[in-house]
Amino acid sequence: MTRPAAPSAAALDVSFLAMVDDWRRGGAGCDDAGFDAHARALFVHHVERNEPYARYAQSCGFSAVRQPRAWREIPAVPASAFKDATLATFDVARAELEFHTSGTTADRVGKHFVERAALYDASLAAGFDRFMLADRPTLRFLNLVPNPRFNKRSSLGYMLGYVSVRRGDGGAAYFVEDDAIDVPGFILAFESALEAAAAVCITGTAFAFAGLLDALDERKQSFAAPSGSRIMETGGFKGRTRIVARDELYRRLEAALGIPQASIVAEYGMTELLSQYYDTLESRSSPTRIKAAPPWLRTLIVDNAGREVAPGEIGTLRHFDLANRSSVVAVQTEDRGYAARGGIVLLGRDADAPPRGCSLDAEDLART
Repeated sequence: MTRPAAPSAAALDVSFLAMVDDWRRGGAGCDDAGFDAHARALFVHHVERNEPYARYAQSCGFSAVRQPRAWREIPAVPASAFKDATLATFDVARAELEFHTSGTTADRVGKHFVERAALYDASLAAGFDRFMLADRPTLRFLNLVPNPRFNKRSSLGYMLGYVSVRRGDGGAAYFVEDDAIDVPGFILAFESALEAAAAVCITGTAFAFAGLLDALDERKQSFAAPSGSRIMETGGFKGRTRIVARDELYRRLEAALGIPQASIVAEYGMTELLSQYYDTLESRSSPTRIKAAPPWLRTLIVDNAGREVAPGEIGTLRHFDLANRSSVVAVQTEDRGYAARGGIVLLGRDADAPPRGCSLDAEDLART
């Protein structure tokens, strides 16, 4: 019996981009059946064209012949696998984007190669528009991240560069260089926005916001941002010695910048994914923030053995991102959380946890 050929990259991309466009226009994007069909098609594409992943899937008992019966069964590689192997379905010399993960040593940096920038552009823009710009404002972006022109391997930098240009008022600026915040530059830009009554979108990592707040406290300086302003906080304190509780951070941001806590949105993304989660509007005024994502990004909560847990039970997050046509559709993280009302509640990262794929041995991915 001849097995069907794996779907082509072009066909998968057309299907995915149509899905994104439908969701942008107010449609469902994809229902359960559509997600399942596309995810399993991606699995076949990946095992046919991504040799390290094919070996890994085989160690889990799956192949192009013995395929998963449903998307939940697709083998998820540990996020650390991007440091161990080149997980790509194409010649990476043709990559339009190349993103690097943060790491403590240069030789352990993970790399995510993206064949077509259009896949990331479509996914990030649709999610950002729905969760950050639902009221369709034109904002001035003040970014507490390095300028992406000089930091081309940062997926976050690329994302903020994209939305700053295409969704901003033309006055976007960046205020981090060599891990230092340009506080005087930020204050000058913020005061300029105040004079112009221009609503701002201030973006940055939790660590950068903590540093900015400390500097404003030293100057005994605070502001009242123009109406419609908002903040997007993009993550915690990974690799840092200092940690600030999120509720304390948001309280201080409201006091210092005059932006209500309900207008502070936590975004959750990874270099290994091309889609993101955001705090839902309904949960931003509650103690427990629930994160939602576009319908092409779904997450299972699993236990230490990799089994899906009961609704509401705490476990680690396993993501399935249909935008990841160029790499792998399923990624196992070390992030902890639980499912809640159509989304997830993120609790933090289990830094000491081993990679949780179907096999803890990375040899199947790394060997040549």
